[in-house]
Amino acid sequence: MRKSKNARFEKKQKATNYKNHGASKQKLVFKGMDDRLKSVNNDLGKDVKKTLTARSRELWMGSPIATGALKKLRTSVIGSGLRLKSTIDNTILELSLDEKQKIENQIEKVFKLWAETTECDIQRTSNFYQIQQLAFLTSLIDGECFVMLPFKKRPGEIFELKIQLVESERCMTPPNLSSNDLIKNGVEVDSDNCPIAYHFCNDPYSTKGKLYTRVQAYGSLTGRRNVLNILEKERIGQLRGVPILAPVIESLLQLGRYTHSELVAAVVSSYFTVFIENETNETYNSGFGETVDDQKDFSEKKVEMGPGVITELPAGKKINLANPSRPNTAFDGFVKAMSVQIGAALELPHDVLLSIFNASYSASRAALLEAWKMYRMRRSWMIADFCNPIFAEFMDEVVAKGFVIAPGYFENPLIRQAYLGCKWYGATQGQIDPLKEATAAKIRIETGLSTKSREIMEMYGDDYNEVMAQREIEKEE
Repeated sequence: MRKSKNARFEKKQKATNYKNHGASKQKLVFKGMDDRLKSVNNDLGKDVKKTLTARSRELWMGSPIATGALKKLRTSVIGSGLRLKSTIDNTILELSLDEKQKIENQIEKVFKLWAETTECDIQRTSNFYQIQQLAFLTSLIDGECFVMLPFKKRPGEIFELKIQLVESERCMTPPNLSSNDLIKNGVEVDSDNCPIAYHFCNDPYSTKGKLYTRVQAYGSLTGRRNVLNILEKERIGQLRGVPILAPVIESLLQLGRYTHSELVAAVVSSYFTVFIENETNETYNSGFGETVDDQKDFSEKKVEMGPGVITELPAGKKINLANPSRPNTAFDGFVKAMSVQIGAALELPHDVLLSIFNASYSASRAALLEAWKMYRMRRSWMIADFCNPIFAEFMDEVVAKGFVIAPGYFENPLIRQAYLGCKWYGATQGQIDPLKEATAAKIRIETGLSTKSREIMEMYGDDYNEVMAQREIEKEE
């Protein structure tokens, strides 16, 4: 009996569905893959998070490519620091332009007094811009960085708000609360999976006598943010961060071992060593090295290679050396090929990752533009998760103390948000051809696509008002 057309069509469809391809259970290529679905907090459990962080730190300390990639991210995203530019929302405040400018200048000057000194640091060792760099770099290496905002009054200081950075391994679930389903990897959540508290250990490296502190995420009366967690979320409901190097840990480790092996082989091949074979039992002293006069001495002596070494062997002993054929001509091409894959995972073109710009102008510029897409994205995250919340806490203090006059700040939440309006600017993209970049900026301003303030910030990282004030000084001269 002939099969119907529909039956043949169904058989064809069955042979080409997901079960026979990506979801196949028979193909050997999928052997060893874990097909079980787990929640994000189970995938990033205590031991997994700890292992990833430790290996990421190891690569940061010992892998040139990993270190270079992370430092490049820090330098391009943060640079010398993200600077505040107050831009209060005048559509709500309805101030005159002079009043608006006066309040913005006042906010910026008071913020500089706090940000450019060590008053802002709980440890009194770094200013606000140095703390930015450390917090961002920590979030890359560990996958996250916890920030607490305590108040502490010290003699001789003007401000009380402090910034305290906390390493990720200190956030862990206390042993006596391990059965609590609402505490996941040290983060206590409510029924909406919203963090309500963090549990920090005083000494995670100690084997005994650990003390745990529960810190509320938000103040119970004011709603103030007590803890910030700087991390890049990859999945819905994720509470802890993943190191940026996690997908390329194995590649970086193997590439580092390969590089080390090639380096050792190149050093060995550069040694010039002479081994003198002795056909009799008589000893011979060349004057350059030690002699070996019998079998006993040879068994106890460690024969080594070295630059300009001449060593005599006992009778009947020979040393055969394999030709290392170094330098390896394929080494450079292989490292670049691996760097392409590593750079793809880190969103860094290999030209930028290795700082090798020997292609054409357009190719080099395209690589820089692609990298800056990622830099700007991470900068916006850093501003949203770190800079803006801290600036809001700073404004609450300085307005309460009368350092900044902001009528209606505490009476109306909308007015408060209007005063908190700001922008942050930092390191600029850089220019391959300054004349072309300046011409493009001029055209954007003349056609109304941009402003002088924005172009100055993006091209040079400077403040428009400071540039104009300096120009007035120079005109008078």
